[in-house]
Amino acid sequence: MSFPYDLMDDAARLARYEGWSEDVYRDFLRLQRGEMSPAEFSDKYRWRRAILTMDMTGFTASAIHEGELESLLRVFDAQKACLPVMDEYGAGLVRCFADDIVALFESADAALDAAFEAHRRIKLFNASPLASRHPTRCCIGIGFGAVYAIGPNLAQGDEMNKSSKLGEDIARAGETLLTERARAALIHRDDVEFEEQDEDDQLFSFYRAVRRMNSQE
Repeated sequence: MSFPYDLMDDAARLARYEGWSEDVYRDFLRLQRGEMSPAEFSDKYRWRRAILTMDMTGFTASAIHEGELESLLRVFDAQKACLPVMDEYGAGLVRCFADDIVALFESADAALDAAFEAHRRIKLFNASPLASRHPTRCCIGIGFGAVYAIGPNLAQGDEMNKSSKLGEDIARAGETLLTERARAALIHRDDVEFEEQDEDDQLFSFYRAVRRMNSQE
């Protein structure tokens, strides 16, 4: 049975909704028609990156209990403290949306160091006179591996999905959680402990990264 409704299959029209670029939509259409192979699509768009996904605590609750503007100001403060960190540690791309920050790094080491430093600076900011009465804290997930350089974050695929899950849904305030691939890329670090996490409903293995006591500032 054929689909009884019109499908939007014009790359230019699809791109107006800003999911992907017109070029990506065109290549997806070619892929579906058999005019482009999966290998050709991957060769064109895949790259290897470390993905840091940061979420901020209490965004919804603060909007309900403290007001929308106060909630947004908490996000603004966290961005002011954390975005310089992403630049200093060499993020090639940084995107903010609502209370999330996504940053891409060439190495897992840079992503992990940026995560630790972001937590440190948030803690310092929250202890300063600049902080609001109910300052936010951050939760971070890190993935590493080959992803598709498409979409607003130029990172779509398994490691992006996992880092988002870790940063947005699983990590608690002040935590940095890593995917299996991110941990494997960082196993050489003798200044960090990787604690395997055990949750009944987890879909994949992940680890909590903690600085060793003699490495903490």
